Amino acid sequence: MPSTATPTRHYPPKPTDVYLFATCLIDQFSPQAGLDTVRLLEREGIRVHYPEAQTCCGQPAHSSGYPDESRAVALQQLNLFTQPWPVVVPSGSCGGMMRTHYPHLFADDPVLHMRAVELSERVFELTEFLVHVVKFQRDDLGPDCTVALHTSCHARRQMGVHDTSVALLGTLAHVKVLEQTRIEECCGFGGTFSLLHPEISEAIVTDKVASIKATGVNCVVSADCGCLLNITGRAAKQDELAGNTSLSLRGEHLASFVWQRTQPQTGAAS
Repeated sequence: MPSTATPTRHYPPKPTDVYLFATCLIDQFSPQAGLDTVRLLEREGIRVHYPEAQTCCGQPAHSSGYPDESRAVALQQLNLFTQPWPVVVPSGSCGGMMRTHYPHLFADDPVLHMRAVELSERVFELTEFLVHVVKFQRDDLGPDCTVALHTSCHARRQMGVHDTSVALLGTLAHVKVLEQTRIEECCGFGGTFSLLHPEISEAIVTDKVASIKATGVNCVVSADCGCLLNITGRAAKQDELAGNTSLSLRGEHLASFVWQRTQPQTGAAS
């Protein structure tokens, strides 16, 4: 996937209000990550607004070659996020769709194109927002631990925010991040790609799991639930086939990982 990210970006002061675009995968498979995203933002004195009529960002249809269907879904979001507040997205994949592709979807309609551009300029991936807008700094209350980090292709190549995941983890004094040798490579999920090309997806994610396990860690963190589901799902299947009764690799969304380690009232991740 070629890089389409803007090299530089102007970041606003910390706002009093933001929208949360929670994503389908968080809504359906990892709601705790969404709740922890809200907790992280509210703890910084930010009011979080969650329009309940939000749906998919439109990426599955877009990447599958259905621009009209994707445009219809995107229009739903244009009509929801109307206040001039940042839209925080706990996924580089969905964030990349909204920030990079929404303006192109409406290129033939001057009015909707202007609205899509305006919205896209307010879209921030979660770790990007915490690092550059919130200036996140909290004491790490958890024990020493070592993890691997996976950054999604869209976060890395479309939004250019893979470094903010590293920077966010770098604020946690007791966390050591071991870099996998294939850190820049896809996990094989790719949304509908994993459904349309399961054999190729399996080969890619098998390499990714091996790369992460080669670091010696048993926990991988990421700001993208799709990647986490694919990586930990493959690792769990390998455990099952090998007759292992415990998971050799677990995963956690960065929102939950950071929240648990910086909030006194909750147990720390290890």
